[in-house]
Amino acid sequence: MTVRPAREADIPVLRSLERAAGQPFLAIGMTSVAQDEPPSAATLSGFVAEGRAWVYEVDGRPVAYLLAEVVDGNGHVEQVSVHPDHARRRLGRVLIDHLLEWARRRDLPAVTLTTYTEVPWNGPYYERCGFRYLTEAEETPGLRAIRAAELAHGLDRWPRACMRLDL
Repeated sequence: MTVRPAREADIPVLRSLERAAGQPFLAIGMTSVAQDEPPSAATLSGFVAEGRAWVYEVDGRPVAYLLAEVVDGNGHVEQVSVHPDHARRRLGRVLIDHLLEWARRRDLPAVTLTTYTEVPWNGPYYERCGFRYLTEAEETPGLRAIRAAELAHGLDRWPRACMRLDL
């Protein structure tokens, strides 16, 4: 079990993993989230090429992954997904800790993300990881742009918010 940079060869597995990771949303009535198409192979390839994608591997196969951006000078969790068969084993937390170290090495002041506030494995989980909700006034231009894109994609059918962990 290890975290390593994602590779081009992982991309089909990551797309499949993302589909599986969406399935728990069905149980809470968030069907459109569960059925949302994963990032395209081209999008994932960009993250891989730029060294901003990591996988948690078990027995030589990715079972969780994290994609990162830099938004307004802060690290940003673009996506973190764990296959349901490996949920509740702190794999997401290991990947988030990896991102925090990546951001610290780059002297970034914080890590941000956007999330559902009422989904137990989203907002409440990130609070336990040390993130705090941002007020609207604290949202940076880049975060506002991400939220606008999420709104356009229909993700705001359920409450969402921006969060930040200062490093």
